[in-house]
Amino acid sequence: MKNKINNMRAFHKIIALAFIAAITFSCVGDDDFTVPTFNDTTPITVDGNVVALSTVASRLAQSGDDTFTFEQSASGVDEYITGYVISDDQGGNWFKELIIQDETENPTAGLAISIDVNPLFTRYEFGRKVFVKLTGLTVGTSNGVTTLGVAGAGSDIERIAASSETDVIKRDNLVADIVPVDVEFADFSDALELIWVRVNNVQFVEEQIDLSFAAESFDQFDGERSIKSCNDAFGATANLWTSTFSDFKALNIPDGKGSISAVLTRDFFDDVYVLYVNTPEDFDLTDTNRCDLTPVSCGNAAAAGPNTLLSENFETQSTGAAAMPAGWTNFQEAGTETWEVYTSGGTNASLGKSVNVGSFNSNDASTIAWLITPEFDFDAQTGEVFSFETSNSFSDGSTMQVLYSDDWDGTTAGIATATWKPLADATIVDDGEFFGNWVFSDNVSLDCVTGTGHIAFRYEGSGDSGTDGTYELDNISMTSN
Repeated sequence: MKNKINNMRAFHKIIALAFIAAITFSCVGDDDFTVPTFNDTTPITVDGNVVALSTVASRLAQSGDDTFTFEQSASGVDEYITGYVISDDQGGNWFKELIIQDETENPTAGLAISIDVNPLFTRYEFGRKVFVKLTGLTVGTSNGVTTLGVAGAGSDIERIAASSETDVIKRDNLVADIVPVDVEFADFSDALELIWVRVNNVQFVEEQIDLSFAAESFDQFDGERSIKSCNDAFGATANLWTSTFSDFKALNIPDGKGSISAVLTRDFFDDVYVLYVNTPEDFDLTDTNRCDLTPVSCGNAAAAGPNTLLSENFETQSTGAAAMPAGWTNFQEAGTETWEVYTSGGTNASLGKSVNVGSFNSNDASTIAWLITPEFDFDAQTGEVFSFETSNSFSDGSTMQVLYSDDWDGTTAGIATATWKPLADATIVDDGEFFGNWVFSDNVSLDCVTGTGHIAFRYEGSGDSGTDGTYELDNISMTSN
């Protein structure tokens, strides 16, 4: 009997060990982690005063310094903030950083917490409520966003040590549903930084739909992709960035239309607003009915034709916005800035006059400026070739488009209702081009165009530092055979 009991105990022990091993290896395999499930939703309490999450940024602003360090109160009481996790590093698009916002719906403040722990999603999954003890931590600005960590050299914010994690971050039992804030690109602002947002009726730009998220040879650290709004007739764009260390970097970007949910933040250089998703599930781009504008494309010609239909270098014009040549339309749709004739200086002093537009220091929420050529009759001759030159002074996130319309009625009121199509074969200066260089558009053939129409140069920017650049335009020509 004793041997039988011992054998049964040994058998039970083997079963128990096998059960434990099964749990262990089902939970952790390579970097495949699962979030533990708890049924307890009882709120936790912390030994200290809980203040609004916005307190972190306001204390920094009030200090007037680059950083601010939180200290324990004179009575020895710690301060805590509370928030809801909106980042998820399971997909590898975040690294040793926790993003929280103050409310589950209609949030008013967000914060980045830099901590030397990876991964974080196993304890702080999306929607998890957390308390963060401020005592001893330092807040500053890192890559353009408010970041909480520990004081480093100068104004640097370094990561909170892993050994301090459980003392600094208290994990509440509540995992809440996070309702994204529905926004348009024009709504992007400091008030929405580090907030879970959703942009609707958008798509990746046509030129990039054959690319991966971040696995191309030119992608360094982050893949930069452009999203186009289908709510804007001229295709306003925003930036989506994906880490080259993310698990989904090699997936092809979706070619449909729909919505994207993401954290709104700033790029590494603090130049523009960017969207960071957590996983591919944050894309809902299943509508195959894209909103691409039908471009005008006749290809490029080997050379300009012998007959001149238009030749404008602005040398005979006086300077200023009112000095455009006869027959041209200079229209300020939004903001205070418009196209104007100016005389180049500095590097371009020898080039004489050209036209430019820029929203730098304008303080305008939106700048939209049009410069439209006189009308052309494309049935009166053959072999039309169009060309121009562009330069930029740090164009940043501002844009310039070259568009064609065959139904504009010639009035400024009719610009918004006319059909404008991009000249697909025209080259426009890139933001990365040296500001002193002028870029030739190439000899853009318009031989396939019929009827009458106008060509427009449309500029869009704002007074925001990320989209406040300047474009210059010169040597506009139309020839024929």
